[in-house]
Amino acid sequence: MNKIEHIGIAVKDLEGSKLVFEKLFGTEQYKVEEVASEGVKTSFFKVGPNKIELLEATREDSPIAKYIERKGEGIHHIAFEVDDIVKEIERLKGEGFVVLNETPKKGADNKLVAFLHPKSSNGVLVELCQEIKGQK
Repeated sequence: MNKIEHIGIAVKDLEGSKLVFEKLFGTEQYKVEEVASEGVKTSFFKVGPNKIELLEATREDSPIAKYIERKGEGIHHIAFEVDDIVKEIERLKGEGFVVLNETPKKGADNKLVAFLHPKSSNGVLVELCQEIKGQK
């Protein structure tokens, strides 16, 4: 793992939350994107060298909607940048981690993503991210 790629925060109202975080960070979002396959709309902020992703559910059965129903708004996941997501998935499986999606899928911000089950990482939902080369 190279670095923390971003921190994901689950929110009920993306527009309202965007205003709160713009005030908090002193900067505007740089990107809004919907990932229909996951039932989520995202808003990204850069804070120094770091990125924060706000996540709003677009349908009631999405993972974000279920998360907010169980735990409320707040930090949802920590994402780590990797060079080779397939190799990293295999390495982590070999170390005993439970991978939620063994085949990487397209996520927001031009990334291939995969998640580790929080039960295998001390309650933290971990996202692996690899830049999709040749696309922006």
